[in-house]
Amino acid sequence: MPLKLVLRPGEKLIVNGAVLGVGDHPVSLFFYNKVNFLRGREILKEENCDTIEKKLYFIIQLIYIFPEDAELNLIKFGIILEEARLARPEENAIFDEIQTLVQSGNYYRALKICRKLFPAESSSMSADGVEKAAKAPVVVTKVRRRPLLNQPE
Repeated sequence: MPLKLVLRPGEKLIVNGAVLGVGDHPVSLFFYNKVNFLRGREILKEENCDTIEKKLYFIIQLIYIFPEDAELNLIKFGIILEEARLARPEENAIFDEIQTLVQSGNYYRALKICRKLFPAESSSMSADGVEKAAKAPVVVTKVRRRPLLNQPE
């Protein structure tokens, strides 16, 4: 059974290290074999790594997307994980789960769990620190048509 991803117009995707972009129309992609992928909203840029939790997420992301550099990044992962444990000892159970998932090669699941550790930010900011566009409230009005004068009924 293939994996199906539906991407919105303008959305980006990383597949096995290659960045893909979507044009003006929604796109459905089917993957028939194993691929490492992250959708644009799941990608964290290095310059947005302002907390230890985001640094941990970023290093797992690098291990997942660039397996050719995994050996070096796994060493960095261990260092960052220990820093995170010292910074947030109350989250040790989550860090244990992330470590187990990384050691077993389940990087995508480790990323999902790690993202839950991100500090809550203002509603105008997304999880990766990019400011969201402010959405105007939707106002619904009912327009009544007046009958035209001098029209036969």
